[in-house]
Amino acid sequence: MKKTLIASAVCFALVTACGQQEPAKNTSNEAQPQKSEKSIVEKTDLNSGIELANMDKSVRPQDDFFRHVNGAWLDKTEIPADKSSYGSFTALRDKSREDVKSIIEETAKLENVEHGSDAQKVGDLYRSYMNTEILDKLGIAPIKPELEKIDALKNHDELSTYFAEAEKLSLTTPFGFWVNNDSKNPTAYIMYMTQSGLGLPDKEYYFKTDEKSVELREKYVAHIARMLKLAGIETAENDAKEIMALETEIAKLHWSRVDNRNRDKTYNKYEISKLAELASDFNWQNYFSHAGVANEKEVIVRQPTYLEGFSKLFKQTTLDNWKRYFKWSLINNTANILSTEIDQANFEFYGKTLNGTPEQEARWKRAVSSVNSLLGEVVGKIYVKKHFKPEAKARMVELVENLREAYRQAILDLDWMGEETKKQAIDKLNKFTPKIGYPDKWRDYSSLEISADDLAGNYRRASLFSYNRQINKLGKPIDKTEWFMPPQTVNAYYNPVMNEIVFPAAILQPPFFNMEADDAVNYGGIGGVIGHEMGHGFDDQGAKSDGNGVLRNWWTEKDLEEFKLRTGKLAEQYSAFEPLPGEHINGEMTLGENIGDLGGLTIAHRAYKLSLEGKDAPTIDGLTGEQRFFMGWAQVWAYKFRDEALRNRLATDPHSPAPYRANGTLMNMPEFMDAYDVKQGDGMFRKPEERVKIW
Repeated sequence: MKKTLIASAVCFALVTACGQQEPAKNTSNEAQPQKSEKSIVEKTDLNSGIELANMDKSVRPQDDFFRHVNGAWLDKTEIPADKSSYGSFTALRDKSREDVKSIIEETAKLENVEHGSDAQKVGDLYRSYMNTEILDKLGIAPIKPELEKIDALKNHDELSTYFAEAEKLSLTTPFGFWVNNDSKNPTAYIMYMTQSGLGLPDKEYYFKTDEKSVELREKYVAHIARMLKLAGIETAENDAKEIMALETEIAKLHWSRVDNRNRDKTYNKYEISKLAELASDFNWQNYFSHAGVANEKEVIVRQPTYLEGFSKLFKQTTLDNWKRYFKWSLINNTANILSTEIDQANFEFYGKTLNGTPEQEARWKRAVSSVNSLLGEVVGKIYVKKHFKPEAKARMVELVENLREAYRQAILDLDWMGEETKKQAIDKLNKFTPKIGYPDKWRDYSSLEISADDLAGNYRRASLFSYNRQINKLGKPIDKTEWFMPPQTVNAYYNPVMNEIVFPAAILQPPFFNMEADDAVNYGGIGGVIGHEMGHGFDDQGAKSDGNGVLRNWWTEKDLEEFKLRTGKLAEQYSAFEPLPGEHINGEMTLGENIGDLGGLTIAHRAYKLSLEGKDAPTIDGLTGEQRFFMGWAQVWAYKFRDEALRNRLATDPHSPAPYRANGTLMNMPEFMDAYDVKQGDGMFRKPEERVKIW
């Protein structure tokens, strides 16, 4: 099933995959400047938290810090056959999945559970995913009624109604909508409408003329034909060509990823009654009525020119071609919950061809992911009881407040920002709301029906459940307790409209957070993560909202000009990195995440120095506190990619590849240069005048 659109549009995650956010204490007492760290006697009774066995000491830290810290791990680690990349995040996600598997299996073994209870739903959803015998017997049968419904469409007016039906079922459609706080009025919910509709990862995949791209498009058309044949469609070869042609026309209209991350450009409020003036060839009355939102007055259209172009394409495209498109969308979005043959064929293209993954994940792993996806907070309740210590939450609260104070001091010390803008920035910082570990209020799944022998039905009902949750927010007060990632998620995120930073329980483990380790590695690891999410509030897009989450310009003209100059310089730096021959990082697309990394680690370092309270840090494992801090950051980004996956990420991921998140950040920090005595001529050296300092 397609992912919900809300994640990509309203929140900024630490790594790809997303969710959303809540207030915090106002710390106003300014700490005194700290003494610079001195070398002292070696301490051997403390845990440094550094994985020394992962280091490659033949590589000088001054030349390639990422490889110095992680080189031995890179050399000895093979990417598992069922993964397109592997690193610290995936390893921790594997652990989280094992933990959740145990919870599910224990729940599934319970006897005489009440129908409709959480235990029944978890056990039966897992069983329905694992029962491939039933799925293989059913074949295409679970989606046959929907295929027949598509076939029965008689005209474009009925087709416009089906667009809403497809949205309810989480199918890929040329446009979709979700509900969230209005960016310019965060105390009210509103619908956001956005472009969608492609089977390949991005619009550029349809137009690049290099050999690999041309070959990939040919394989995609062949894949569509194969899937249509498996669904019993006799005209599969011709239909696949027509579908590709239509997707290409949709892709022509799409905005670029750089434009799509611009929060000013994508905020365009329309009266629903006047939407026909923008896109006159689509029956909006039919669509909104069937979508259950006919009484709504306004909608935010993220890409108006796209919707205008789509309207014309909608009319020009024959009903038969739209039917072909929606049949493909249905098959493509349900392939992983149908027969083994269909599921495997889907993996052959999206797993092997697109991302270079040799083997599909074991069925149980995908079953656990299914439970996490559909019943995330049901499992999350048990997960936090078993795997999240109260002292971890208390320590995180302390770290967040330390970083808040460090950020406050950093803002006050900025030489490029005026007092008026600083005042607004401090106000926003004071209003940051951290959420740590798990929600205060758990999601109610009582209306969701789950059956042990109806996997496709479970997904269909879950899609409707999720859809209805969305539209039922309209007209209601903002739910400040809502989370957009369950606790067992290894990630973190910032939500600008709520000015919230969120840290699920599962990320609060080594290498990010080690309760047994010395502070230095924790400030470099989870401190960098906390700083990163705070940094999103002050990146090139997050900084467009004030402390109350209102999308407005709170900058003076002079300060904003200087801010753009500095962020533009950072974009140029990352655009120069070339992870694959001839393929560079898109510095504009990754700018927000790169600002988050640079600002976050800079603030985490300041917070670490404050935590020493004027004392010298111990030397552990022959490493000074400063060195352990930076190593704590670098070991978080231990990561390897298959070329196909890396190529895909360079085109679609707003995060720079892990090695560049490690080194690219450090090359701008004079504190790193000092800690390792980096000099001109060293690989990590960047001239002082070329370094970027924003926060």
